[in-house]
Amino acid sequence: MTEIAYRIEVRKMDLTQAEREAIQAVIEQQIMAFQKDDAIAAFAFASPDIQNQFGDPETFMSMVKTGYYSLYRPRSVVFSAVTLIQDSPAQKVILMDAEGDLVMAIYQMQQQLNGEWRIHGCFLTSVEEQLM
Repeated sequence: MTEIAYRIEVRKMDLTQAEREAIQAVIEQQIMAFQKDDAIAAFAFASPDIQNQFGDPETFMSMVKTGYYSLYRPRSVVFSAVTLIQDSPAQKVILMDAEGDLVMAIYQMQQQLNGEWRIHGCFLTSVEEQLM
């Protein structure tokens, strides 16, 4: 099997304070919806492409519970820098999971035509990887 390495271009993103706050609010609200097991509300914060990919709130919530448990039930959440990944803003969030381990969630964001921000994807990495 051939291993292919991808290098993602990451640089600081110039956003207004209001845009940063709006992005953080969307992420916070989705995490709160996860904590309440409110699949409909959590799904509403996903971009249209993500919604189309999963089809319905229950399927989306099932994916989060199994693949992103640190997002589903974090013990603590700390917002870090907003960067630019492939010409889209990405919010870094440090999460402490149920076992006390730190995880970096990188939320790719997408601004809708009406100006609202939606979550267009998220990937998790260890905090140690981010420090290297």
